[in-house]
Amino acid sequence: MRTKFPQSQTFRIAVLCGGDSDERAISLQSGRCVAEALRERGHEVTLVDPAATPPEAALFRDIDVAFLALHGRNGEDGTIQSLLERMGVVFTGSGAEASRLAFSKSASKERFFQSGVPTAEYVLVHESDGVRRCRELADRIGFPFVVKPDSQGSSLGVSIVRKAEGLQAALERCFSYDSFALFERVVEGTEWTLPLFDDEPLPLIQIVTPREFFDFTAKYEDPATEYRFEFAESRAAVASLVDAGRRAAHAVGTKGLARVDLRLDHEGRPWVLEVNTIPGFTEHSLLPKAAAHAGINFGELCERCLERSLIAASGRQSILQGPHRLRAWHAEPKRA
Repeated sequence: MRTKFPQSQTFRIAVLCGGDSDERAISLQSGRCVAEALRERGHEVTLVDPAATPPEAALFRDIDVAFLALHGRNGEDGTIQSLLERMGVVFTGSGAEASRLAFSKSASKERFFQSGVPTAEYVLVHESDGVRRCRELADRIGFPFVVKPDSQGSSLGVSIVRKAEGLQAALERCFSYDSFALFERVVEGTEWTLPLFDDEPLPLIQIVTPREFFDFTAKYEDPATEYRFEFAESRAAVASLVDAGRRAAHAVGTKGLARVDLRLDHEGRPWVLEVNTIPGFTEHSLLPKAAAHAGINFGELCERCLERSLIAASGRQSILQGPHRLRAWHAEPKRA
């Protein structure tokens, strides 16, 4: 890859956001927040929306690094990563293969099974499968189960089916986003997410919502959703969540920032739901919340992403110095 390191600590950055996925609006918010934070820290930032300016036409020769704040298809699925790799552009986050693997829930679950990462049983369904076939597969998994698109984010198209009568509506909702659906056994218990930077965990977050599950509304619209950093669960249960999350990210091969979503069942056992290779980057998103809890502000978090990518491309030990030098973070989970 092409690497350029200016003598000053000011980088020329293209923040890619927007795109044409169903998560475009969220991606634009992420991109604007990242751009504002990096500008405040003295960097030269250009916003690039692939839906308006094809990446092939963007002037990447005039930048030091591309910051990926794209969500959904063509942003997290390895498409833009493959293009940037071919163009020799340094970019933040995971590479093309890990991105492709993580974006497909079925592909990543197969990797989890191979690596011994705890994840719920599932079957894969195509929109061409008939009603009879879908009902047979539903019976194989057993009620209740989750219907979710194979490749989608932000819980779009996800439903919990508790009775056979709800299957058809759940399939219609799911297939409006993807031609493949997962039927996944419901893990009754509590909701968690583990942000990571490479192999280093940031503070674990417990998510509490009055809704049936952590759906799109709970994520972005419901003020009743709670995010907790102190837990009533045992230290052993919390440690098992962190261990499962780290092993899931390692199985997929993530780099830089990532986030692993998990459930903890009533017996205290962790179950990995999925790995996100480009988590939300608004100041209200989960990963920035965890970083802030560890004492890392949003601007420094964004700079850490840049430094990690530039170090990986150059083999250097450090890039940022002086006032930009980054601190290590560490936060032990607390019990309520």
